[in-house]
Amino acid sequence: MNMKTNIKKIPLAFGSEKLELGVPDKNISSIILPSEPENREDGAFLIKKALENPINSRRLSELVNPESKIAVIVSDVTRPTPTAKILPPLFDELYLGGARDENIIIVFALGLHRQQTEEESKKLVGEEIYGKIRCIQHDTGRCRRIGVTSRGTPIEVFEEVLDADVVVGTGGIEFHYYAGYSGGAKSVLPGVSSEESVLTNHKMMIEEKAVSGRVDSPVRQDMEEAAKIFGLDFILNVVLDSKKGIVAAVAGDFIEAHRKGVEAVDSMYKVPVEPADAVIVSCGGYPKDINLYQANKSLDNATQAVKEGGSIILVAECAEGIGNQVYECWNRECRTPDDAIERFKHCFEFGGHKSAIVAKASKRFKLYLVSKLPEEQTRSAFFTPVADIHEALSAVLSENPDAKIHLMPHGGQTLPVRKEE
Repeated sequence: MNMKTNIKKIPLAFGSEKLELGVPDKNISSIILPSEPENREDGAFLIKKALENPINSRRLSELVNPESKIAVIVSDVTRPTPTAKILPPLFDELYLGGARDENIIIVFALGLHRQQTEEESKKLVGEEIYGKIRCIQHDTGRCRRIGVTSRGTPIEVFEEVLDADVVVGTGGIEFHYYAGYSGGAKSVLPGVSSEESVLTNHKMMIEEKAVSGRVDSPVRQDMEEAAKIFGLDFILNVVLDSKKGIVAAVAGDFIEAHRKGVEAVDSMYKVPVEPADAVIVSCGGYPKDINLYQANKSLDNATQAVKEGGSIILVAECAEGIGNQVYECWNRECRTPDDAIERFKHCFEFGGHKSAIVAKASKRFKLYLVSKLPEEQTRSAFFTPVADIHEALSAVLSENPDAKIHLMPHGGQTLPVRKEE
């Protein structure tokens, strides 16, 4: 019998450090990595090209005239969108159509997020534009109802946006754990909608198809229906790589152009896999694993790469703990996964949704967590605490010495897609 096993050393990010894990070659199914373009084109050039060739739409310069009241919706401070790079070419296009500064407003799409400081707002749009264009923040208290979606979501939009003749949405397209993808119609809902609109829409996040990488997520379909009834005229969205560089830009119809951007995201970050017995997933280190609330995104992606009943080992430092008070409270109060799932059905509470989503996963897979959280907190969040990755790997291999394991060093960014079984 051959006593020597070939071991492959795999570095996994944990906070600001790297942990090294030795996995026997025979147990490795694959290492799931993104495929980003080697050579990046100039971002400003990509944006200009997108504006000159809009998808399923006239050019923005043909949609406006000197009298048009124009609202440009931009991402808030919680998003990585490089708004200051997007706006200059967008404004050039507006000016080409005769648009006048005094008729344009920039609206920060806060959704239900906090108000921004003036410093943050200025930094987002860039000094020059901030100095000459009126910039305002979304106000959930100043929304008017214009209809209801077929799924029962009230369409209540910020009045400053409703009063514009032409509305342009901007933003970034990336995977989103319940809307499928960010970007597109998200500028309107949740971006500039009322609290009731946002919460009603988000209640669908627990549905089967409300997962990362699906454009047929009921949450996104509902957002797009709302944006259609509202009449979102035009979007300009970008796709970023892991270094935050612009690798694609799309403009035009808010659904068709969005789908083109989705193709760019998929080609970089969707990885076809055969489900394995276990997955070891690192969020990619700080800040993606700053707390458990953020780290859950990687857990969510990893569920796609493992067989029913298999194991997921989540490697996330969680230096700042759970990261959300509501989430922490639900973890304390829900004794079992079923408690959390039932509670979510009857009581939609933002933050509690994380508890319900992990609870659902814990009923399908064995969840191990390598973190700095106290054991009790780990257990109450429906994970089995393990001291380190070696102990977690031993637990999996002691149950099944021949287990096939996928490794995901960039869990937050890569989305495994099950090959059709």
